[in-house]
Amino acid sequence: MIEAGTRAWWRATAALCLGSFLVFINLYVPQPLLPALRETYGVSTLGVSFLMSFATLSLALSLLVFGPLSDAIGRERIMRLTLIAAGVLTLALAFAPNFEMLLALRLLQGFVLGGLPAVAIAWMGDEFEKPALLSAVGLYIGANSLGGISGRVVGGVAATLGGTAAAFLAVGAITLVGCVLFWRLLPRGRAFVPRRFRLRLALADLAHHLKTPALLAAYALGGINFLVFINQYSYITFRLAAPPYALGAAALGLIFLTYLGGTLGSTVSGRLAERFGAARCMGAGIVILMLGTAVTLCEPLWLVVAGLVINAFGFFLCHSLASSWVGRNAQGARGSASALYLVFYYLGASIGGFWLEPFWRFAQWPGVAVGSWLLLGLTLCIALGLCRFERRAAHQ
Repeated sequence: MIEAGTRAWWRATAALCLGSFLVFINLYVPQPLLPALRETYGVSTLGVSFLMSFATLSLALSLLVFGPLSDAIGRERIMRLTLIAAGVLTLALAFAPNFEMLLALRLLQGFVLGGLPAVAIAWMGDEFEKPALLSAVGLYIGANSLGGISGRVVGGVAATLGGTAAAFLAVGAITLVGCVLFWRLLPRGRAFVPRRFRLRLALADLAHHLKTPALLAAYALGGINFLVFINQYSYITFRLAAPPYALGAAALGLIFLTYLGGTLGSTVSGRLAERFGAARCMGAGIVILMLGTAVTLCEPLWLVVAGLVINAFGFFLCHSLASSWVGRNAQGARGSASALYLVFYYLGASIGGFWLEPFWRFAQWPGVAVGSWLLLGLTLCIALGLCRFERRAAHQ
């Protein structure tokens, strides 16, 4: 088993953080390009938004494939091949002749982008000692946020210089170069024990995870928190685009730099969990997210931005610990256990608008805050339940 702070730990952690970065730079590169793509292909605002939602849903569904498959054939092969495929598909997006082909390529890309997230934490669970796992997952989740920021920033800058095709070509090239580094850095797994893939067994594993209270609680916590967090960003752009702020598209794009608060939150999560306990820190992350939402109700723009930074810190603190909680508490079939967490996570993102939209229509941003607090109150109760579970486990 790999110990924290060793050369092997740093090498493996660097590889997985790089892979995480590459996944999310590809997932989010179209977001700043949506207005330009809408004009280029002559589609509606709703239609062009499918480039994001289709990829996210496809990614979520692919996790149910790659997770159980990795328990049979191993983790490294899946991570390497799907990253290469993602980079090739991003290059292909630059040459899509019509919107239908663009959408089809994004649907396929979302599927292959699920390869690394589905198995990375399971790989850590196999190879790392428990203290090493906590710290590594925090850094890995931090790379998620950096990839998401970079996808939007690189995409926007490249499109400004050379059009939407240039954005896809730039990110595709970055991805393929990153794949070479990932391939060289990732060490061969030593603790993995393959199991023959059987559909009935895979379904039984998924059912077992869903019946395990400690795992199901983490799944619900991660999915509901992400539902709130990611959809708040959609509604805050509506608020900031209207008077008295009247921010333009470029300024609104910079709002996503507040994700850097999440990079910090995920990075320190492992050390905080070692000192105070993972479940207690998850609860603290939810409370911080609730407080950050309260700060966004203030009128000055700098306080709104500060509230978003606080939100990102709290959310990613909780998310990184919930992810590692699954890896540490799954009894076998860790690949499918981690995949289920991400299925809940991305499905939460996909349905969040249905929950928050009525609150927005009724009371605009204060309504969104109330809708957020209602769900965060639920996840705080879940975190308190996990605290009791953690205390009982410590005394056994």
